[in-house]
Amino acid sequence: MISTKDWLKASWDAGIDLLRPVSDRETGDAACPPLPITRPTLVVPIRSLGPTYRERIATHLLALEPGDRYLRFGYPANDAQIHRYVAQLDFERDEIFGVYNRRLELIAMAHLALAQHPEHEQCAEFGVSVLRKARGQGLGARLFERATIHARNAGVRLVFIHALSENTAMLKIVRNAGAVIEQDAGESEAYLTLPPASLDSRMTELVEQQWAELDYRLKQQAQQFRHFLAGVQEIRQGVQAARHQSAE
Repeated sequence: MISTKDWLKASWDAGIDLLRPVSDRETGDAACPPLPITRPTLVVPIRSLGPTYRERIATHLLALEPGDRYLRFGYPANDAQIHRYVAQLDFERDEIFGVYNRRLELIAMAHLALAQHPEHEQCAEFGVSVLRKARGQGLGARLFERATIHARNAGVRLVFIHALSENTAMLKIVRNAGAVIEQDAGESEAYLTLPPASLDSRMTELVEQQWAELDYRLKQQAQQFRHFLAGVQEIRQGVQAARHQSAE
């Protein structure tokens, strides 16, 4: 009989194996080589965002510093332009991904925009933003990786990334993924060719979706409990103050 400890370890190893780089688990063939993406070791729950999260998305983008807004949009976007961008997000066609901290603050976000023209339906554009306080954790790379997995499963064969040449962080991410980068007049365009979807890519996305949902619910419950404790503490302080006044 397998002990509980050994069973949990086997289950954990199986789950981690699903989150390993596709190139580590797929042998591929001559006609369809595995996706040339080197996955970072950081494991981050990434949640898909729907239309009910427009306000949080806007809050995240408005929190970007002027220089970061410039790198994200390619121009110094003001508040009104950001609000228009958020209002025009198409959650049925595109995919929006987000990373939350323990206080449910959206600290990083990615937008995978699928091409609208029928002749380019296998193409998509990627954009990402990370709050300055969350930099250096590899969140941008993880969001790009997550987006490419979804893109493969959605039938996308070419991911396009437009970035300013000074956006070295973004260019490093796509370069490490194997993208072809063209630079001209201070701007860069990167193209990453994706292999077709596979059982592995579909299972990986499924596992990541479920894990991200579980992580979000746990953080939500923790936040509610913190608010409850804060309320209890406030009541206690009020009672103590009342007792002190009555004693006087």
